Amino acid sequence: MKLTNLLLSLALFAPLGAKALNLPITPGPYTGTMDSLTNYSCPEWFRDAKFGIWAHWGPQAVPEEGDWYARRMYVSDEVDRKTGEHKGPSSDYKDHLARFGHSSTNGWKDIIPLWKAEKWDPEKLMALYKQAGAKYFVSMGTHHDNFFLWNSKLHRWNSVQMGPHRDVVGEWQKAARANGLPFGVSEHLGASFTWFQDSHKSDKTGPLAGVPYDGANSNYWDLYHFPAEKGDYGWYSKNPRWQQEWYNEIRELVDNYHPDLLYSDGPVPFGNEVGLSQIASLYNDSLAQNGGKQMAVYNCKQVSNGRWVQDYERGVGGGIDPYPWQTDTSIGDWFYNKNYKDKQTGKMYCSPEWVARTLVDIVSKNGNLLLNVVLRADGSLDPDAEAILHRLADWTAVNGEAIYGSRPWFIYGEGAVKPKGGAFNEKFDFSAKDIRFTTKGATLFAIALGWPAENKIVIRSLAQTDEATQNKIEKVELLGHDGGLKFSQTRDGLVVEIPANAKPDLTCALRITGSNLKPAQTENTP
Repeated sequence: MKLTNLLLSLALFAPLGAKALNLPITPGPYTGTMDSLTNYSCPEWFRDAKFGIWAHWGPQAVPEEGDWYARRMYVSDEVDRKTGEHKGPSSDYKDHLARFGHSSTNGWKDIIPLWKAEKWDPEKLMALYKQAGAKYFVSMGTHHDNFFLWNSKLHRWNSVQMGPHRDVVGEWQKAARANGLPFGVSEHLGASFTWFQDSHKSDKTGPLAGVPYDGANSNYWDLYHFPAEKGDYGWYSKNPRWQQEWYNEIRELVDNYHPDLLYSDGPVPFGNEVGLSQIASLYNDSLAQNGGKQMAVYNCKQVSNGRWVQDYERGVGGGIDPYPWQTDTSIGDWFYNKNYKDKQTGKMYCSPEWVARTLVDIVSKNGNLLLNVVLRADGSLDPDAEAILHRLADWTAVNGEAIYGSRPWFIYGEGAVKPKGGAFNEKFDFSAKDIRFTTKGATLFAIALGWPAENKIVIRSLAQTDEATQNKIEKVELLGHDGGLKFSQTRDGLVVEIPANAKPDLTCALRITGSNLKPAQTENTP
């Protein structure tokens, strides 16, 4: 590159002062301050929905090596975060070198054209997701790889101009609307600016040691970003120019598609001024689009106090939260990974039992489950992934009454498994002795997280108490089975007999009617 071109590039990408940020907010009552967001109330559609499906999908599915491929393909010397041990090239670096060539010439930019999505049928998939019990759907907008799945006028690296040459966000939205599902979109762009800096490096050893990867080529800095300043390596960059870029591009996404839900992969992006302005714009846009009614949900991984919906990645809440919250997780790896092994099944995907029982646990605590269903690069589902959805369809058809539109009881449940709560902790060995509660009006549902082998369930929270009018049980029914069940009530609990001819399911959900139903004080109640 000529010196004049280099100087021009450096001037173009030089940091701006904080005062230069331009953060226009869609007109409305929300002003981008914490105080203004206290007026927000989560819409009832989200509180009632409980279960959503996510397409965490894009060109990183092409190599079939899972999450973070676009970054890890540039990691020639992986360092253990805890020990500092140098482990040598990452598995993705070695895979990319063997199959696609060295990253100095054949980098991430060269994988993008290989994403064709040639078998992707959003209408067919959406119908299956709805049948499986999803009440909302979320499309990925952009991952940390800085490739956009929408028709952007601000960024040439998008799915309309490259790859499948389709407006992925737009087509998902059309399919969701046709099926009556609220539509959301996820953005992971905030972390991209520092996440992609490995693409600017080079091998430290070997025949190409010192030869820069293609991210160092300023012709591609609109994909890989310009070099970060020294010390700017956090999840969110400190560079105001990148903050402005994020704001403009996510604002374009919201203005063009008016999503019912926007998810950010991290806490509120770039601190209060930038991130809160984006949230305010989303909320005001929703008011404008819905005749003054607030229908938008914002998800991020930060305590909300009701200003948005807090999200736990691959984790759960530890108890009943007064504010609605959400778990986001996946049936397998985040992107298609032919080598992935689930911790419980030892296979590529989790079990439908785990999904159903985790959903019940989450709902009992005032939460929602957003489940990523892993797609191949061509847009198709593996047979095993499709089988999970069909099994969930059977389960929700019977048990949905205890899930959708429900609210928490006084306590979330009882049993030996009491998750402490937090992210990255989700593989619990629930059993039929772990019971979770939900309510609808005066009706109480008690859901055992497994099928009782002894055809009997003991609910200690509904034991007789010294208060004569408490826990007067009138009728107990099993969802999916006709007729009332035999039960007895003692100081140890409500003992319910499960008919021998009842069809075993992923859970065992009881509909309980009575008066003054309140948890008895036992050592087993959380």
